[in-house]
Amino acid sequence: MGSIMTDEHRRGVSQPLKASFDLPVQTPVSVLTVADGSNLPQEAGAVVHVTGADRVYEAIYQAVLERRLSPGERLREQELAEQFNVSRTLVRQALQRLAQEQVIELLHNRGARVPIPSLEDAGSVFDARRVVECEVAKQLAGRLSAEQLQTLQDLADAETEADRIGEHALAIRLSGEFHQAMADMHGNPVMARWLNGLLPTTSLLMSRFKRQGGQVCVVHRHVDLISALQKSPAAAGAEMRKHLNELEQSLTAPTTPRRQLRDVFQAYRDSPE
Repeated sequence: MGSIMTDEHRRGVSQPLKASFDLPVQTPVSVLTVADGSNLPQEAGAVVHVTGADRVYEAIYQAVLERRLSPGERLREQELAEQFNVSRTLVRQALQRLAQEQVIELLHNRGARVPIPSLEDAGSVFDARRVVECEVAKQLAGRLSAEQLQTLQDLADAETEADRIGEHALAIRLSGEFHQAMADMHGNPVMARWLNGLLPTTSLLMSRFKRQGGQVCVVHRHVDLISALQKSPAAAGAEMRKHLNELEQSLTAPTTPRRQLRDVFQAYRDSPE
């Protein structure tokens, strides 16, 4: 697979972890952690400095993205500190950063938890994604090199294979990497950062409201996107909009089977013999 400079790579790469945070190891790309906590990409071969807070941040981000953490799940500082063998101070730093990016929520006197987005939130999330990603697609159309197109094709192929063999968490991660790779290829760091913040919420929405069956992204749409990117800006933007619309339309409110009151109170009504 081609080399991809995704935002998650710029943040640093987590090590294999336990339980909900048992993530695949990826090849690191050099980053520089500066005093304000931001990460700047460096030339290959530069020294990589990944802090304990970075490791906690990256693992929780990926666990939300891959649906290893469920909406509403609690994130307790002491448990995380023990899991990652770091101080609670470093855990708190990671949680605060994640909360600023709206990947998690910090509740007053109740600690941190994974957000519970509503179906109404989906409209706002996908509106934002359409603004960012349709523009990215239009501006990339006709400008990508053969190597960049192959990188996207490799991601689509890997996602298809992961889904085929039942590696659903990996398929979800690869789907996100496809979209993030396009934003990175565009070269606007603000757009890439916006998308990076929208992807975890999208995963949580899919976890709660996606109809049973099917992939988080329909891979043939990714293939169609690659084809459209080799055509006109209008074609690429329209294909991205179609793809995002399909994702949004796949979300439905869960239905609760209606029960008759006589069934509810059956146990109380019947007299023991």
